[in-house]
Amino acid sequence: MKTILVPIQNIALMTSALEAAARLAQRTGAYIEGFPLRLGIPQYLVAELATGIPLDSYHAKSQEELVEMHRLFEAFMLKHDIPPATAGSSRPCFGWLETAPEGEDFVGSYGRAFDVIVMPRSDVDAAGPHRRAIESALFESGRPVLLVPLDPPSTIATNIVIHWNGSTEQARANAFAMPLLRLADRVTVLTVIGGQEVPGPSAAQIVQQLLYNDIAAKQLSIELEGRDTGEAVLDAARAQGCDLLIKGAFTRNRLRQMIFGGATSYIMEHADLSVLMAH
Repeated sequence: MKTILVPIQNIALMTSALEAAARLAQRTGAYIEGFPLRLGIPQYLVAELATGIPLDSYHAKSQEELVEMHRLFEAFMLKHDIPPATAGSSRPCFGWLETAPEGEDFVGSYGRAFDVIVMPRSDVDAAGPHRRAIESALFESGRPVLLVPLDPPSTIATNIVIHWNGSTEQARANAFAMPLLRLADRVTVLTVIGGQEVPGPSAAQIVQQLLYNDIAAKQLSIELEGRDTGEAVLDAARAQGCDLLIKGAFTRNRLRQMIFGGATSYIMEHADLSVLMAH
């Protein structure tokens, strides 16, 4: 994972996401690029514009926020001894995209040019645009997304738990995570007995695959014990002292998860550790 994209927002969770991105870049010798995630003009302002009401104050505030986001990103990188990228510069290093267009969809399209996208995780109180930006990254980029909790991680990808449920989505997440799995000190392949699984290879077969890739993974099975699958996974990850969870995203239909709940939605909203997701 040599290229990392970080959409910058003016939200409290941003510091944790930057911390995770910096730690990941330091571990892998990566280039980090930030850009201001501009969510577009709210619809009520669009209506005002149509009636001729001036929006100068809105645009002035928007420009100030763009400058502030750039300043935040650059100061954070320099604080972590990550220098600006120059011709022939060593890594880790960073760059900034000034010309990002408005809209959450840009995360998904531009993210295709990077190895991983780092974003603050969602929660039950997250604004709609933030959730849509995460979904754009997951569904449109074709890349993994590292979702980071409120508390900044002190380590990342040293103790990894894979939630194996037999699915295509999980297999893809595992494949994306291979560079980090090779760096980890400990890897656990977790299955939830009676949880949300689909027909597919067993956890033992995944452990064998990892062993052939020189990754000494261990297998762990747990019972639901009255919990939802997502809750059981997070409890097990905490018990293992995990600092990165690998999770395939939306094995079940996304609309079904929104209505009835699902492991992906639960983990996205409640994880207190970093989660690498892929769809």
